[in-house]
Amino acid sequence: MRAFEYVVARDSAQAMALLAEHGSSVKILAGGTDLLVELKSASHGPQVIVDISRAEDMKKISLTGEGLSIGALATHSEIMDSQLIRDMFPALVDAAHTIGAVQTRNLGTLGGNLVTCVPSMDSGPTLIALEALVTIAGAEGRRQMPLTDFFVGPRKTILKPTELLVDIIIPKKNLGKPVHFLKSGLRKGQALALVNVAASLWVDKNTFLEPRIALGAVAPVVMRATQAEAYLAGRAVTPEAMMEAGRIAAGEARPITDFRASAEYRRDLIAVLTKRALENAVLLAQAKLKGVKK
Repeated sequence: MRAFEYVVARDSAQAMALLAEHGSSVKILAGGTDLLVELKSASHGPQVIVDISRAEDMKKISLTGEGLSIGALATHSEIMDSQLIRDMFPALVDAAHTIGAVQTRNLGTLGGNLVTCVPSMDSGPTLIALEALVTIAGAEGRRQMPLTDFFVGPRKTILKPTELLVDIIIPKKNLGKPVHFLKSGLRKGQALALVNVAASLWVDKNTFLEPRIALGAVAPVVMRATQAEAYLAGRAVTPEAMMEAGRIAAGEARPITDFRASAEYRRDLIAVLTKRALENAVLLAQAKLKGVKK
């Protein structure tokens, strides 16, 4: 590991000032679960590391006028412990629970997981299925965009060297939307996903409304299965429709063959997991309708 200057930022404003001052020679340290591993093996390290882990203004989980805001520094454990998230989106808790070991979840942050941008990330599919937005702060102010636009390629996001991911927002229109997350790996715990899937939807008069399907570990970035969504929208809720949506989603994906699984096996998994995620989201939606009627 090469020597570097270490600076602690007290809040997001100071962090942005430090990024503007040092530019591309800076690396951001949040939980450190990815960065510290990278630093040990990198041949050319950063000149400055800015530690943002104490920036309290980036840790809040709260309801705002825009929707559910999750600070980029919220850890996976804090997401699991948040009663607000547990009540509104249990799938986010399920996804967080599949990330690494307890120690990783205690240190690792949601923002860090998204910025690292590995295709198999477990936090991405549920957020994308809920049409999450990200807020990016920089010297020129703040901008907001869909999470799908934030990802550019494997380990590459749209962030500029002088910008910071501040928070993730699930839009107000999707608060309480039924969503289900599933992951398949080579073992039960601490495994990279072979495939992960999230599906969100509303049901009205036994009809699919606003179905959203997100897939991870099957393309260069976490992706929406838009053709499968279009097939389901306005269609009657039937097992056959959900099976066909799974088949269509598998055709949209771009899985690879590697030492963990073949592309063909991953396509089979996509079809099966998409169908199951849709089935479970439908059950949640139907239970919600029954609760309203009471």
